[in-house]
Amino acid sequence: MIPTWRLRAAFARRLSALYGTEVPAYTTLLDVTGEVNDEVARRNPDAGRLGGLERVTAERHGAIRVGTPRELRQAAQVFAALGMRPVGFYDLRDATGSAVPVVSTAFRPVEPGELARNPFRVFTSLLTTADRRFFDAGLQARLEAFLSRRTLFPPELLTLAARAEREHGLAPEEAERFLTLAVAAFKLSPEPVDRAWYAELARVSAVAADIGGVTRTHVNHLTPRVLDIDALYRRMADRGVTMIDEIQGPPRWDGPDVLLRQTSFRALDELRRFREPDGSVTTGSLRVRFGEVEARGVALSRAGRARYDALCAETDRRLAEDGRAARQDVAREVWEAGFPREERLLATGELAFFTFRPAAARPRDGRRPPADLAGLLDHGWLTAHPIVYEDFLPRSAAGIFRSNLTGQGTRDAARTGTPYDEHRLSAILERPVHDPFEIYAAQQDAALRHALEALGADDARRALASRATAPRPSPPPRTEGAAP
Repeated sequence: MIPTWRLRAAFARRLSALYGTEVPAYTTLLDVTGEVNDEVARRNPDAGRLGGLERVTAERHGAIRVGTPRELRQAAQVFAALGMRPVGFYDLRDATGSAVPVVSTAFRPVEPGELARNPFRVFTSLLTTADRRFFDAGLQARLEAFLSRRTLFPPELLTLAARAEREHGLAPEEAERFLTLAVAAFKLSPEPVDRAWYAELARVSAVAADIGGVTRTHVNHLTPRVLDIDALYRRMADRGVTMIDEIQGPPRWDGPDVLLRQTSFRALDELRRFREPDGSVTTGSLRVRFGEVEARGVALSRAGRARYDALCAETDRRLAEDGRAARQDVAREVWEAGFPREERLLATGELAFFTFRPAAARPRDGRRPPADLAGLLDHGWLTAHPIVYEDFLPRSAAGIFRSNLTGQGTRDAARTGTPYDEHRLSAILERPVHDPFEIYAAQQDAALRHALEALGADDARRALASRATAPRPSPPPRTEGAAP
């Protein structure tokens, strides 16, 4: 049997090779990413705290878009064969002023061991065809009829995917067939694009046209991970690659790296064949695919995310008062005044997630371990190790989408949007949508419990048990661009 994680790793490699042939600038991005990662690893012995160089080098996240609940369920089946579960709910419709009529989840491994083997992720967006802010009843009906006629995932692929999920792998010949079909499902289609239909959808939303104006899905971007995204941004520009205006996410500052920072090169003109209204086939171009890159930091707790959202809001407020200021400069000033500068404060303040280990040389003078986390860390009983943020930020994702759109599209603000949340998405998928905060919290609690057992710290273990059974804080109220 070829086990699940090897299927996932092979799929990620093959998809990367495919995308490199379709978008040559992606290969340049990989080259520069590798250069930067090697340089950072050489000069910084602590560079592997958020993942060793081997993992970071292999790490990718992809992005696809589908049009119907049925297509989303089928995509989920393909990813389940690779050990990837839906994690998180993202509503991009209100995360930007541009017309981005999609809701999303991310398919990824959820167990720490599986993430360490290969942390491949696919950010997957579903078109909200019933949302009256974007589509009137007539356009919705025609769009859904068009989508109902296409097949993204052939039956043989879905059969093999279900078997791989059920048996946790496939025999070698079946594995090869599955991988061939799975990669082909995300290849850019050579079929001509109906120019009039695509243009009609593009007037509403470039994203809607990319989903509902073509007969197949495709990879919109495939994202490597870099250890110094600011250096990569400068180096790509030096090579003549046009980057988007700024890096999305937290600013670069002297404190801990948290959550996710992202940037990309701008979408490039790609030759496509078009079917004209008179039936003839011509050659033109579309700009829908781009090269994203990311730098990952520590996963924040709900309280930490509330702090992050508040700092984003304060940055927006200051920028509104001074339109000439640079966002990165303003954000850095806001963060330096409002966010802890040390990982220890993130750990003891329960603002971020960590694993814990007994210190190699803990005190041996007969003292009993303290019953609080701050004391255990400060007095050398435990060491804290950051948990990597494995997920996404709606505001950042929408910012990248917006930066690569050919137009703003249209939105009827007087209308009410179709309600979506993680429960409705779970019903569509017929699978649970995992809460990322709960995944991180479970990992942290298990690590802390094992560390305290190794220390024989009974008082601390009782304190932990009390904390673990206490109700966890509710999610902060949603704000524009904030995570659900």
